[in-house]
Amino acid sequence: MSDEQRRVLIVEDDRELSKLMCRAFEADGIAAYLSESAEKAYDILTDSVFDCLIVDVNLPGDDGYELCRNLRERSGVPVVFASARIELDARIRALEEGGDAFLSKPFSLRELLAQTKALMMRPERKPDGHSTVLSIGPFELDSGARTLKKDRKHIALSPREFELASVLMQNAGKSFSRDSLIAKIWGAFAEVEPQTVSVHISWLRSKLEDDPSKPAYFKTVRGEGYRFDAPEGNI
Repeated sequence: MSDEQRRVLIVEDDRELSKLMCRAFEADGIAAYLSESAEKAYDILTDSVFDCLIVDVNLPGDDGYELCRNLRERSGVPVVFASARIELDARIRALEEGGDAFLSKPFSLRELLAQTKALMMRPERKPDGHSTVLSIGPFELDSGARTLKKDRKHIALSPREFELASVLMQNAGKSFSRDSLIAKIWGAFAEVEPQTVSVHISWLRSKLEDDPSKPAYFKTVRGEGYRFDAPEGNI
């Protein structure tokens, strides 16, 4: 079973180049979306989540550095800078603003693909690197089929509930703030109230916990947020 299709957002005001990059990604099985400015990217990122961003430095309005800096306040999604600037200071600044890689134009599309795929395959971004199925305690999470079973019984979840369960279960033992969960699930610039996460956690508990009032798995971490606790011997 193949992994769920990866998604990249290309923020580039050169339409011909952005179309070339888009075709290269899609030929490799990666869904590519286009934005000609940082401002449009902010709009897209309010309700969409991506596995990597390709960002030009020279953009109309906010430049690529500012886009990355704003993004880093909300999300750790990988960012590849692609720029005509070749000076060392540009590369250094790209890293200082939170970029993960820097390619100078003109660059090889093969190199762009290789850099992007390497970043998307980071262990911390893809905890289950070989299978889409995660078995943990009484649960079986299939990220490819987007299904969750408890004690071998299918549990009906909304898309947001499934994504929330997936993030927490794939990072068992790690706490996430409500803001970080909003960025991962609703979008980096989503205008979602933090309480929305609490409501979705409550819904998950009602469907997945034996006693929702005393959750054994989907825990609240005081002052931090939420985490999934795996049963002993299953971490």
